Amino acid sequence: MNKKIIYFFFYTIIALILTACNRLDTIEYSPKLTPEAFLNTQHWMRFQLGTLDFILSQPTSSIIVYFVSFFTIFIGYKFLTNTQNQKSRYWFGIGLFLTGFGAVLAGTSYQAFGYELKCPGREFCRWTNWWEINYAFFSGLGMNAFLVACAHSNASGNFRKGITYYALVNSIVYSGLLFYGAFTPIQFLVSFEFLSLASTPSVFFFIWIYAKAYKQTNDKMNLYLRNTWIILIGVILLYAVSMILGITQFLWAKGIWFTENDVLHVGMIYWNYYIWAKLPTEVKDLTNKNR
Repeated sequence: MNKKIIYFFFYTIIALILTACNRLDTIEYSPKLTPEAFLNTQHWMRFQLGTLDFILSQPTSSIIVYFVSFFTIFIGYKFLTNTQNQKSRYWFGIGLFLTGFGAVLAGTSYQAFGYELKCPGREFCRWTNWWEINYAFFSGLGMNAFLVACAHSNASGNFRKGITYYALVNSIVYSGLLFYGAFTPIQFLVSFEFLSLASTPSVFFFIWIYAKAYKQTNDKMNLYLRNTWIILIGVILLYAVSMILGITQFLWAKGIWFTENDVLHVGMIYWNYYIWAKLPTEVKDLTNKNR
């Protein structure tokens, strides 16, 4: 009897999850966007290879975003294969690996296969999908992995525990709200803006703690780590300015496809290059000897 009850609840939960997954499709663009209008807003190419027939959205943008995604994963791999028992280096590598993997998912849905994942067979295109939900999930985890790395490189005792617990709680709360927003659905909770809201405090914390440590020690590690997050803020500001100026619409009206997302991703290539050039052998755990 107990097994029957367990099976009943198990299959009921699975059925509810599968049913809830479809609710994400009810979020549409505002104003609503037809498949034809979706294609009119961007550069695209149709590929027909035998029975294979699909539309590749934003070909040049897809190349850029996939490059930055795999570059990020590659740098994460460099960290993870050269940790030298440094927990800070290990967690920094995990952060890069998770954000890089998330970027692959984002590039697939926002760029390369955006049309195929959101529009075919529908009167109006869906606004988001599970590729983008998982992108946000892995990106949130990645940012908190950077926090754990910071805890090991720049904190000790209760301060280290506090940073680590915050990273854990932030991961759980953000992920919980993200998936609640996906199942309910609530558009804001599955948006890039909500991901930014959950991540931004960590970025400013990084700049503060690394700048403070560099002022005390004048060492390369904290200089490079401080600069890493200042560069990221600069890239995000460029992205925001590009969006405000409407460069996508301005350039596309002239037949040139280069978007504010391309500005962001090109900036992220530089961000990753700086990390690759400066940090893999510099990130170290904090010890009494370091201070």
